[in-house]
Amino acid sequence: MANTKSAKKAARKIARRTIVNKSRRSRVRNYVRSVEEAIAAGDRNRALAVMKEAEPQIMRAAQKGVLHKNSASRKVSRLVARIAKLGA
Repeated sequence: MANTKSAKKAARKIARRTIVNKSRRSRVRNYVRSVEEAIAAGDRNRALAVMKEAEPQIMRAAQKGVLHKNSASRKVSRLVARIAKLGA
C-alpha cells in the first residue's frame, strides 16, 4: 500500500485513468465487432460506414496509449482489407 502523500495521489490517478482506459478499450472492441458483423453479413456498404466511425476510435485509442500504435494500424489495415475483399 502507498505510504507517501505523492504515492497515494498517484494511486488515485491510476484508478481514474483505469476507468477511462477500460471505457475506451470497450468502445474500440464494440466498433470492431460491428465492422466484423457487417463483413460476416456480406454488407459492404454497412461495413464501410461502420469502418468510417471505427477507424478514428481505434487510432485515438492508440494515441491515448490504450493500444500500441502498430497494433491499431494493423487492426485497421486488416479490417479494410477484409472489406475490400467483399467488393471483389
